[in-house]
Amino acid sequence: MSNNAPSLAALEQRDAFVHRHIGPNAGEIESMLSTIGAPDVEALIAQTVPEDIRLRAPLALEPAKPEHEALAALRVLAQRNVVKKSLIGMGYYGTHTPAVILRNVMENPGWYTAYTPYQAEIAQGRLEALLNYQQMVVDLTGMELANASLLDEATAAAEAMTMARRVSKSKSNAFFVDEACFPQTIDVVRTRAGYFGFELVFGPASAAGEHEVFGALLQYPDEHGAVTDLSGPIAGLKDKGAVVAVATDLMALMLLKSPGQLGADIALGSAQRFGVPMGFGGPHAAFFACREAFVRAMPGRIIGVSKDARGKVALRMALQTREQHIRREKANSNICTSQVLLANMAGLYAVYHGPQGLRTIAERIHRLAGILARALGNAGFELVGQHFFDTLQVRTGEQTAALLAACEAAGYNLRRVSDESLGLSVDETTTAADVRALLACFGIQADIDTLDAEEAAAGPRVPAALLREDAVLTHPVFNTHHTEHEMLRYLKRLQNRDLALDHSMISLGSCTMKLNATSEMIPVTWPEFANMHPFAPIAQARGYLEMIEGLADYLRAVTGFPAISMQPNSGAQGEYAGLVAIARYHASRGEAHRDVCLIPKSAHGTNPATAQMCGMRVVVVACDDNGNVDVEDLRAKATQHADKLAALMITYPSTHGVFEASVREICRIVHEQGGQVYMDGANLNAQVGLTSPAVIGADVSHMNLHKTFCIPHGGGGPGMGPIGLAAHLAPFMADHVVAPTGGEDRPNPGQGAVSAAPFGSASILPISWMYITMMGGEGLKRATEVAILNANYLATRLAEHYPVLYTGAKGRVAHECILDIRPIKAATGISEVDIAKRLMDYGFHAPTMSFPVPGTIMVEPTESEDKAELDRFVDAMVSIRQEIARIEAGEWPREDNPLVNAPHTQADVIGDWERPYTRELAVFPLTWVADNKFWPSVNRIDDVHGDRNLFCSCVPMDAYAE
Repeated sequence: MSNNAPSLAALEQRDAFVHRHIGPNAGEIESMLSTIGAPDVEALIAQTVPEDIRLRAPLALEPAKPEHEALAALRVLAQRNVVKKSLIGMGYYGTHTPAVILRNVMENPGWYTAYTPYQAEIAQGRLEALLNYQQMVVDLTGMELANASLLDEATAAAEAMTMARRVSKSKSNAFFVDEACFPQTIDVVRTRAGYFGFELVFGPASAAGEHEVFGALLQYPDEHGAVTDLSGPIAGLKDKGAVVAVATDLMALMLLKSPGQLGADIALGSAQRFGVPMGFGGPHAAFFACREAFVRAMPGRIIGVSKDARGKVALRMALQTREQHIRREKANSNICTSQVLLANMAGLYAVYHGPQGLRTIAERIHRLAGILARALGNAGFELVGQHFFDTLQVRTGEQTAALLAACEAAGYNLRRVSDESLGLSVDETTTAADVRALLACFGIQADIDTLDAEEAAAGPRVPAALLREDAVLTHPVFNTHHTEHEMLRYLKRLQNRDLALDHSMISLGSCTMKLNATSEMIPVTWPEFANMHPFAPIAQARGYLEMIEGLADYLRAVTGFPAISMQPNSGAQGEYAGLVAIARYHASRGEAHRDVCLIPKSAHGTNPATAQMCGMRVVVVACDDNGNVDVEDLRAKATQHADKLAALMITYPSTHGVFEASVREICRIVHEQGGQVYMDGANLNAQVGLTSPAVIGADVSHMNLHKTFCIPHGGGGPGMGPIGLAAHLAPFMADHVVAPTGGEDRPNPGQGAVSAAPFGSASILPISWMYITMMGGEGLKRATEVAILNANYLATRLAEHYPVLYTGAKGRVAHECILDIRPIKAATGISEVDIAKRLMDYGFHAPTMSFPVPGTIMVEPTESEDKAELDRFVDAMVSIRQEIARIEAGEWPREDNPLVNAPHTQADVIGDWERPYTRELAVFPLTWVADNKFWPSVNRIDDVHGDRNLFCSCVPMDAYAE
């Protein structure tokens, strides 16, 4: 036996997951270092990251745990949650996720690892699913147009308010809010209105038309469950020039007259109860629909119909010039991420059940609520309102506490509306046995069959004039896939049209498309996490709260900040929450007049959009020829606006892909003039374990958990954007009106919320908890080092073919690099778009195009790609450059070559061929492509046609035949 036998500690491989997550092995790392001319990783980091911002000690995190141990530890936390049947309602309801959707969409990396469908030719599957979702929303709301989802119902309501201001011709600065809206919605709307300077007017919906306002938000059914005719108040509001938004419930709209029929201009709400678990608050897709006349003012992404180069129907994101990437501070919203995965689940729920199935579910819910109401009324309990869909409010007087406790002991959570009344919301998961048990808690021995017969004979508990009579969901897609085999095959057909991380690297700069490990994903659908209502009693959510606090501790170690707010449910929401904290801080010091926000020219488009949402004036700071912030321009503008300077928003490493050596000086200049430094966390993946926002000098920073900490992008959402705050800003983070975000000693009681749920999209937080637990401090640092190594390897290998636009002082890039395509375009007419489309023929998703510099592509490989995958990408890019050389040489015409004709489809291969290059070159340009060929399902899409002929609903079947 050799004396060199490994120790037991080595054999246990406690850091095994680190090597599963990080792509290159030791030999590959050595080879890559040789290619880039660095003796070792430590030397590369020293050449890349400024010495004065380096951490002086390891991250204060425990060592890595193996996957099975991390799962076991999280299971212990999950089992501390007590999941009871929820009748709390308030926009969150129990639902049955169809198993075929759960397994083949929610738990399927082919769906959850895809990116936002900017490259539409390789995203036709989820684009079709989103179009189905939009059609569902249009049908049920009675509107003409719907977007592809927003973050949650409360923020959708806030977006409706600001949209109303954009389109209303009223000169009023007031916005009416129905006092019967959900309290969490009012909380978020109040926060948003404050920074826009809007006056909020509260009152009953019936009195809305009496006010001079630019817009109004009404709830239907309202928070008490009442279903009332809003057509009169809506007409009164519109007579005075107001734009009217109605927050509503998709399941209720299977039975109720639509907001569109009532005269509303905007309809919004949550699609959660269409098959998406409550998840302690999210993620869920908020729906948002409006009149077509308002489409250019609508927030969020819209899927539209166009055609490809062959005239075939093709889908794409429409009207993208509305987005914050382009319009910056003039954008409709700062929203960057929607909730694509959850919107797809909700739309597919409607596809699977169809109109009759959904109506049956809605009628069953309504019948059970009616049986409850009848039995309670017969027993002498007074109901608040007689017209309802699924929610009852019962006057319980002095019995309130005892009844609430009795129901909880029996396994049911009710809503405590006040000391004298309780709320009960019935949902898809409620059974007749549940109704019998609930009534027993009220001291009622019920004969459910008799009550059912009486309720059926009496008819719906809704005014006849408000019952829905029009047909909905008539498109064939909602009337075809009702057996599991049909649904399974439909889902597979959609998945086959999309390129996701399960096929190849997605090297999108500033997007960090890293591994979303299976062990990280597994806990999301555990019932203890999936089935918890966000407003359940705190004692029942101990496991959740302990997991969230544990993750917060991890993020404190990573960022150096003492305070973490988990509420923001996207990166854009994190930006907003951070700037709101800064604004509150200044106001607390009597300096509310500080409203100037300095933003470098290279900043992400969400930055200026967020600043204007916080009532700040954007002052743009120049960048120098090397892509760095122009320190002297910053100094001059900070001095010029010293009395009003609120903040600087800066991304680090910069969006140009370099670690700026002057970053500490930049922070110091802003602080000297009384401003605060907000660090955009988009590029945190290049900091972890090497430096931190707090060490650099930031006061607040958001973290994209869907980038750095492995929450998958879901095809365009979900995401999470918690913020870390320095001690002086900690008292100004968001609280929540329904469920406080801390103990009674928290520094921010009653401070307005920024998201509907207290901890945002809480059910995906276990993903990041698992990632950090399995990586440990050393593993996280190693991941950062390899992310930087991979980027420098690509930059070095591609530099002779495509100029690398920016590097740091010592010639290195950070975790991403920008390749300049402008010289190629000037010489040949071939653009970054042509290269992006041609990459599809090689089986790759394109890097980020024309951001932050027009005419370039930005490449971010992440640490999860091994050398073989990096080399395949390099080979593809080099091959494309060689193809461009053939255009330069005149061998191929500028107007007819593999790049301008890309992507190539199977239709090209079997059709007539009169092109100056071979079919083989078109579809198998390198030998290895054929081994794992991804076939785009459409040819290049005509964006202009789609916007000029706007159509954002399901396409009639005969259009496909044509």
